[in-house]
Amino acid sequence: MELEVRHLRVLCVIEDTGSLHKAARQLGMTQPALSTQLRRVEEFLGGRLFTRERTGCRPTPLGRVLLTRARPLVEGLRGLVDETRAAAAAAAEAAGRLRIGSTASRALPGWLRRLRTGPPGDADEPTLRMDVSAHALLRMVDEDRLDVAFVHEVEGHPLRIPAGLVCRVLVEREPQFVSLATDHPAARQPVVRLSDLADDRWMVDPTVDGEWDGLLRALRAAGLNPRVLQGDYLTAASLVATGEVVTLCQPTSRSRPDMAVRPLHGDPVGVRLLLAARTEAVLDAVHPQLRAAYWEAARQSPAYRERLAHLGTDLGPTTIGPKVQDPA
Repeated sequence: MELEVRHLRVLCVIEDTGSLHKAARQLGMTQPALSTQLRRVEEFLGGRLFTRERTGCRPTPLGRVLLTRARPLVEGLRGLVDETRAAAAAAAEAAGRLRIGSTASRALPGWLRRLRTGPPGDADEPTLRMDVSAHALLRMVDEDRLDVAFVHEVEGHPLRIPAGLVCRVLVEREPQFVSLATDHPAARQPVVRLSDLADDRWMVDPTVDGEWDGLLRALRAAGLNPRVLQGDYLTAASLVATGEVVTLCQPTSRSRPDMAVRPLHGDPVGVRLLLAARTEAVLDAVHPQLRAAYWEAARQSPAYRERLAHLGTDLGPTTIGPKVQDPA
């Protein structure tokens, strides 16, 4: 015979119960069958593992040595089984759910809300995976780890879209705004020129695909060479509020008491907003809800709403979003 994990589990139960009779009952075996199995294990190992007394079974010194090593193996296997079953249950629960990936966007809450309240029979609560890298999300869709990805493509830095994906444009060109401290002199203006920020430090997240190069290109085109710091946008928001840095932001961002959001003159930095999936059917199922959610977020942002009104952009519920660019 070969010593198997099931044999170790039997030995642990015998020690726990202190009785062959009780162990057999717990294991769903007859006592003679358990006695036979224990005898075979002892013969294989070459020594007695338990003493049989009138008061029950007690491990021998050899038995204690074996059980000291066996119990962690049995408990580890039980934990592995429990974790695997939990993972299988989670996978079964998630089956049929729409798996969404997205870079940061103010449209996400409205999009998820619309998907959750779709027609009866639609998928349950969508799952959401956030990532700063559009390329990472696109790879996940291509590998069938996500059903759809909502990403942005920085102007001048096209994304590498896998050949098996289909894409749909939500907004052809979304201008990027600037966030700055409310007491910054440029915050008094409705539209800020890059030259107004010539003496400021900028902060950009270099892990966002294309964003570092896109900002530097716009600054250099304006004849500027400011100090540019690296950091995530949560940190950037804190530093903007204290006047340490300025940073690009999405036009759907909203001003706060300590931070102003303003459009940049001429819209020098733009992104294209895309949906990517493996089939057109998936895009058909989610694009209308995202479109409505995006323009809802646009209406809720005073700076963006005013900018779009200035450009004559229709913010009605059915708009797909025209190219937004100031000819100035």
